[in-house]
Amino acid sequence: MESKFISYKSKYFPRGVIGIVSGQEVHPCVVGENYVDDMYDLVEDWDAIAPSLRRGKPSELVASVHIQAPFVGRDVIGIAKNFRDHPKDGEPAPQPPTFPMFFTKRATSIIPTGAEIYHHLNVTKEIDYEGEVGIIIGKGGFGIPKEEAWKHIWGATIVNDISARDRQRDHKQFYIGKSLDTFCPMGPFAVHRSALDWDNLLLETRVNGEVRQHSKTNDLIFDIPTLVETCSMGTTLQPGDVIATGTPAGIGSSFKPPVFLKPGDIVEVSVTNLGTLRNPISARDAPPPACNPVRVKKTPLLSPANAKEHAVPYRYTPTVLKRGFGFGKSSLTLPVVFGWGLLACVLHIVVKSTHNPR
Repeated sequence: MESKFISYKSKYFPRGVIGIVSGQEVHPCVVGENYVDDMYDLVEDWDAIAPSLRRGKPSELVASVHIQAPFVGRDVIGIAKNFRDHPKDGEPAPQPPTFPMFFTKRATSIIPTGAEIYHHLNVTKEIDYEGEVGIIIGKGGFGIPKEEAWKHIWGATIVNDISARDRQRDHKQFYIGKSLDTFCPMGPFAVHRSALDWDNLLLETRVNGEVRQHSKTNDLIFDIPTLVETCSMGTTLQPGDVIATGTPAGIGSSFKPPVFLKPGDIVEVSVTNLGTLRNPISARDAPPPACNPVRVKKTPLLSPANAKEHAVPYRYTPTVLKRGFGFGKSSLTLPVVFGWGLLACVLHIVVKSTHNPR
């Protein structure tokens, strides 16, 4: 079964497609006669489409394509203080929290591997890194018990929870300090749970090649099923939601004196079987990031003439076979639209006749 995927653009797929990663190559992900172009669709419909997934053509080198963030358009759920801090010599072990501490990072903060993290020099002077494993929800749910949590988890990706420490401190909450544009690098891969040893994922964060964080997921205070149970106790989790599970010791603000990120620094977060998420801090004179709108994607109409150029997105619907060019999930769309139009014409004639009696 295929287990490692990326979202990417290339000269063959200028509007993007989901790819199956095999070694140094990536193949477009195909189901039936259609390319899969949305990671949300892949994880939500996994059980139905996984048996028929296949590697399409052409294959390309991963290093030659433009990798996109695996999930965009939705806030990321974060957890604070979820790694055990090992006691320093002569000091007592710090007291762990008694309940998971959740926060969110705004969707507009998400960027892919390789993209620049904007320095925001007019907003913060204390930019910090937090390498984390992000779990990917595959099956949505409300009030998910811990014993059922793994049934709702599709897999994982890497998240770098970039944070403005001064804004966290001054605002007494995490939203602004965690949500500045470009403050959520994510990727490069989305990996299915079957390929991961969840208790022994080694997470390592490096700044300019220097190791700053080095820990395994068996040091989590609240395990992954507990996070899913707690987060869903009064909030519906949806397919494609990403929950960043917390960061280990070694963040820049913990040094004495603190060591914050500065323009030109390169931050890398590596996790076993999840690859390496690499992002530079923008140069001091770099322009601010483009304000690109984040909205629900609407597939444009595709004519047979340009269908080969633009891959037809795949949408799985249990009661409907392969969908047509841009007419939505159901093959009933055209008849329904025609029916409503006919009804409107009849009503118009009736109303007009009542106002113009013979």
